Amino acid sequence: MTLTIATWNINSVRLRMPIVERFLRQLQPDVLCLQETKCIDELFPFEAFRSLGYEHLAISGQKGYHGVATVARRPLEVVERRRFCDNDDCRHISTRLSSGGHALLLHNFYVPAGGDEPDPEINPKFRHKLDFVQEMNALRADQGETHGSILVGDLNIAPLPTDVWSHKQLLNVVSHTPVETEGLEAMRVGGGWVDLMRRHIPPEKKIYTWWSYRARDWELSDRGRRLDHLWSSGNVAERLAGIEILREARGWDRPSDHVPVIARFDLD
Repeated sequence: MTLTIATWNINSVRLRMPIVERFLRQLQPDVLCLQETKCIDELFPFEAFRSLGYEHLAISGQKGYHGVATVARRPLEVVERRRFCDNDDCRHISTRLSSGGHALLLHNFYVPAGGDEPDPEINPKFRHKLDFVQEMNALRADQGETHGSILVGDLNIAPLPTDVWSHKQLLNVVSHTPVETEGLEAMRVGGGWVDLMRRHIPPEKKIYTWWSYRARDWELSDRGRRLDHLWSSGNVAERLAGIEILREARGWDRPSDHVPVIARFDLD
């Protein structure tokens, strides 16, 4: 039994539904976790997903901002929509997924971007981001009555020097500052999470999942960052069969600035 899970910050699900449909037809993952859906629940494009065979949907949305959604071809059970930092932003949803006799807990996250100034004393958005990651420490990979856990999403932090186009030039840029990278890595290691992308792709190799809209030619300049992540508990990581970063999607018509990342598992 194989299981494929994709994560993608779509930057408005309704605006970019044509490329979502293209992706689902082309790659056909079992589960797609979307972030930054920017859509209240009542206006979510349910029928478009169902027409493609994704009949199981778990959503948490709000008007114009944030929002996460998990859609699947297999049954899903909503476990929790967790609030962070006493804020009602829709940035998390967890579901229970059954596959091949395995019950997996799947977290879908959209971590705050943090604004432009990497100083929590003068930038409340950056303070919010640091506090959000700190609260994520409560989520452990061995938590819950399941056979394993998976955590995916736009975590808005590129933790390793090879997760950005220039480690030296981005050390004081939000998403790659030491306080962010060290905090995220401490949370990941402390919670028993395995970085699946770096398990499959050596740490010395560059990985990007995001390229700014500001670049005149994103592909030529290639100034990317790895902001999107897939983690799992150790027992699930042992069943990882592959990782695919769909870089070509950044060049599709009216693209998101993020691209899909897909993990494939062999659950036999």
